Amino acid sequence: MHKLDRYVMRTVGGAMFLVMVVVLSLDLIFGFIAELDDARNDYQMLQALGYVFMTVPRRIYDYLPLGAFMGCLVGLGAMASSSELTVIRAAGVSIRRIVWSAMKPTLIIVIIGLLIGEYVAPPFERMAQSQKAMAQGAGQNIASASGIWHRESDTFIHLNAVQPNGSLYGVSLFEFTDEHWMATATFAKRGTYQDGHWILEDVTTTKLSKQETSQESYDRLRWDSGLTPEVLSVLIVKPENLSINGLYTYATYLGEQGLTAAPYWLAFWKKVLMPLGTGVMVLVAISFIFGPLRSVTMGFRVFTGLIVGLLFKYMQDLLGPMSVVFGFNPVLAILVPIAINAAVGLVLMRRAG
Repeated sequence: MHKLDRYVMRTVGGAMFLVMVVVLSLDLIFGFIAELDDARNDYQMLQALGYVFMTVPRRIYDYLPLGAFMGCLVGLGAMASSSELTVIRAAGVSIRRIVWSAMKPTLIIVIIGLLIGEYVAPPFERMAQSQKAMAQGAGQNIASASGIWHRESDTFIHLNAVQPNGSLYGVSLFEFTDEHWMATATFAKRGTYQDGHWILEDVTTTKLSKQETSQESYDRLRWDSGLTPEVLSVLIVKPENLSINGLYTYATYLGEQGLTAAPYWLAFWKKVLMPLGTGVMVLVAISFIFGPLRSVTMGFRVFTGLIVGLLFKYMQDLLGPMSVVFGFNPVLAILVPIAINAAVGLVLMRRAG
């Protein structure tokens, strides 16, 4: 019996690995082509190639659920096509035992995904974004499209680039009055964090009033802000690419500042519930093999798997922004697609049994 377990695990696990290699290779090629559109200043082909490779951990994390789902569908589908599943069933092995054997590689994938998403992908993503922004000219006196916007009280902040060590490049501060009039606009080429505050370098401050405009320059200027290097290390990465701990830290910080943290709570719960979602998708794949896709061709199984995977993703992508706009609990936006897929999988498994 243990040999059958190992055989199912090896077949399904190998298929998952193969699917990940194919999907990741295609994503890297298209990602590199997309990065070439951003080429400017010192950010050219070699820099774009380095950026794409530094985002590999994040891409692996993004595609692990799809790899687990498609791999299980392909692996068990191949066993069904060669009548191996029929022989295993005839030997007295229950469907529940086969499901557990196919789930074991999924557990490994879930653990790998949690480790990558928490400890590997976020720092590499920060380095990739920082180096890209620096190569594109982050020190210029312009609000870069790839930079970061943030707000503290009546001050709107734009940072062209944030290095992993906490250094800022291209700092723009726009301070508004209670009447929504922009009182001052400050630009600094660089900023460093010292003793609980920021020191801005090569600073130009423009003061605006309805009567006149004046400009002053400083070599160094102190800037007091609630932003710390720890908070900024979270801010420079998109919510969906942050660690669970980073999402919780920044969402709490936004709440303390009186700002909306809904996108970060949404990403937080999506990551927390990722293992459950992956397990449910694999259950659906297994139910398809023992149910409606038992005797179809491999090409049709792959096509069906892509359709189901895309539907699951689009449901979460649709409900997620709706939770932000309409203000309902983001947990529901993540759990509803998972619950629907779980119900489909359980119904099909019960019919197969």
